[in-house]
Amino acid sequence: MKKTFYLMRHGQTLFNVRRKIQGACDSPLTEQGIIQAKEAGERLKGINFDHFYSSTAERASDTLELVVGESITYQRLKGLKEMNFGTFEGESEDLNPKTPEGYKDFFVPYGGESQEEVKQRMKETCLGIMEKDDHQIVLAVSHAGACFHFMRNWITEEEAKQAMVNGAFSNCAICKYEYENKQFNLVEIIR
Repeated sequence: MKKTFYLMRHGQTLFNVRRKIQGACDSPLTEQGIIQAKEAGERLKGINFDHFYSSTAERASDTLELVVGESITYQRLKGLKEMNFGTFEGESEDLNPKTPEGYKDFFVPYGGESQEEVKQRMKETCLGIMEKDDHQIVLAVSHAGACFHFMRNWITEEEAKQAMVNGAFSNCAICKYEYENKQFNLVEIIR
């Protein structure tokens, strides 16, 4: 039986505006990020979610609460967190590798994660969520890099890049997947 999994990026943060590398570290939602989350909530209105998940980052849990309301019950999972950029956390985005290929293992010597580690962590986490019997329609809030690497498990990297906006997931973009037989099929990206 097909299930539905919505994987969403958090709203705009202070570090997004200031062009700071933001992975394991955190920064608060901006006013624009709050507006984006509320607008995403309107786009998702009418969907009867049975479970909610968030990364352990405050920017993700705050987004989820703005999307569906503070009174909902949800679980925070470390497996949904953003890629760890090691000692580059909080530094200028100008220090990032200049090409996407440069990211592969770049941050590992600095205490960060590789792209493949994030890809595998996200796959295991999301499979664990959707394999639960009572999980039919689920919403999870995560991060741009984590969402991109998760997507790479199910479509080619080139297809994943084409699905992105200007090389990155826009804030509060929602990837809708169908889930069946331990496979995720990307249906659409809701912006």
